[in-house]
Amino acid sequence: MLVPLTRQKLEQLIPLIATGPQFKYYWGKFSNFLQRLLISVVAIVAILLIRTVFGLDFGFIVFLVGVFAALFWLWYPIFQASLRNVKLRRYKYGGFFRGRILDWWITDKLMGKQETVNNKGELVIVENREKRINIEVGDDTGFSIELEAPLRPFHKAIARGQIAEMIVLSNRADLSRIEEFSDVYIPNRDIWVNDYPVLRRDFFGEVSDRLREDRQDRPRRRRRVE
Repeated sequence: MLVPLTRQKLEQLIPLIATGPQFKYYWGKFSNFLQRLLISVVAIVAILLIRTVFGLDFGFIVFLVGVFAALFWLWYPIFQASLRNVKLRRYKYGGFFRGRILDWWITDKLMGKQETVNNKGELVIVENREKRINIEVGDDTGFSIELEAPLRPFHKAIARGQIAEMIVLSNRADLSRIEEFSDVYIPNRDIWVNDYPVLRRDFFGEVSDRLREDRQDRPRRRRRVE
């Protein structure tokens, strides 16, 4: 089932400003926080040196730049998430897709490599790998989408045949060509499968519940959600 969404509903589902889960996604690990904090410290020191050496004093402007630099560690994850949201919101049209899980499988993904030295003084390359879950979602029309996300313990409840829902994005009004899609929601298990949490889950729940309660909906019938 594919139901076109109004522009207003689409913009509710994909926020302009980063949500809490999106901020947490780009906050990263402790090492990422330390990198941002170091940039903040270096920027503040550079501003103070420039002001002292060159004797520049722009008053309020310097104060604003200083605050901006000092809080880089905090606002940069918000900026990253908001920028990603803007890219998704550039698609002109969106739709609510409900299908079923056709297949799922587990893979190892190489996330990076790190060089280190063992106790014998030998150079060793350590591969950083992550377990990923891959799911294929489709319907009886032959349409299908594959999604990859970090494997989580609760993913063990996922099974073939379960209903799966998501938002799809396109630049065509008839949604004949899907160019991007959101995280996947499995309602009967209340499970989200995602790498980046694209959607406002409260608004998505409203859309999902409304369509689920409409018993007259048919798999190939399209109705615009206001």
